[in-house]
Amino acid sequence: MINEERLVNKFFEYVKIDSESFNEKEMAETLIKEMNELGMKVQTDTAGESIGSNANNVYGYLDGDLNIEPILFCAHMDTVKPGKGIKPVIKDEVIYSSGDTILAGDDKAGVSSILEAIRTIKDKNLSHGPIEVVFTILEEEGLYGSKGVEYEKLASKKGFIVDSSKEVGAAITKAPAESQITVKIKGKSSHAGVEPENGISAIQVAADAISNMKLLRIDEETTANIGVITGGEATNVVCPYVEIKAEARSLNMDKLNAQIEHMKECFEKASEKFGAEVDVQSELSYKNYVINEDDEILEIMKEACDKIGVTFKSESTGGGSDVNVFSSKGIKTVNLGTGMSKDHTTEEYIKIRDLVNTSKLLLQIMLRDNKVISDGN
Repeated sequence: MINEERLVNKFFEYVKIDSESFNEKEMAETLIKEMNELGMKVQTDTAGESIGSNANNVYGYLDGDLNIEPILFCAHMDTVKPGKGIKPVIKDEVIYSSGDTILAGDDKAGVSSILEAIRTIKDKNLSHGPIEVVFTILEEEGLYGSKGVEYEKLASKKGFIVDSSKEVGAAITKAPAESQITVKIKGKSSHAGVEPENGISAIQVAADAISNMKLLRIDEETTANIGVITGGEATNVVCPYVEIKAEARSLNMDKLNAQIEHMKECFEKASEKFGAEVDVQSELSYKNYVINEDDEILEIMKEACDKIGVTFKSESTGGGSDVNVFSSKGIKTVNLGTGMSKDHTTEEYIKIRDLVNTSKLLLQIMLRDNKVISDGN
């Protein structure tokens, strides 16, 4: 029932549209035009205006003829770099980039699959429930699009984000909270060759703190990382200032808070040891979420998986997605696997079969009327 040729052609069309983060305008305009052509009610917001994007979130709504609650489907429009001039190619039923860019299956596989499911509904005049769609901006930069969604525009209380590299049939039911940590260490400059003993090296303070810090994999639920260190003026000047960007993540909020406090204490003790000043600030980027195995939203997905012949799996992840934000706003959502592989690299690829099966799964969820989707229907 899914039109494979149309799906692949649309995927090619979408990935060829340059839409690195902050530059999603052409992609947004394309999706607005196509959703209007599908008879959907289309809106936008002003999310991009305050965060520097040239586009905004795009909303689509399709009335249903089944008396069931609306369901939300979401994918993001932006891509990571290098995402300009993408040239997709097919080899042995697998879609790759030409090798000098990403493919942008993250997340144009999600965009393509959502719209192909809706196109199939319209083509075949299939009965379905109310469908809400949100295509977000700036997901890759910190979930800023979903943070700017006007949630009062949405009626759905359940939804599916189509943005995981897990295999088709996988649902991300556990994802961590993340906090961003900014550290500013103020030492004292001095001539490194003439009177180094009169200086306080901010780099030395940072090194001492980090050497005493638990980092990377803390336990099965928690990670932490020092990501960026900047500072220094010249090799002959004792470094007076360092700024550090770090993060901590955990499925458990108590563990997250404990890790942040541990990192803060390491910086404070090192600063006291060398006589430096330190300021440590942390900000929660997004909350964690956990979906119970017997939740209704998973039952909907399990039934759909059974009907199209793929295996349902409940998975945990260490990464964040728009699900973290939607869930915190009262819309129970899970992240669905699309089968994309090596995303965020120039070796990225996706099997045509997985693109088709993702569309089939979404179509079955949209129908929810005991139809079995098969190539013979």
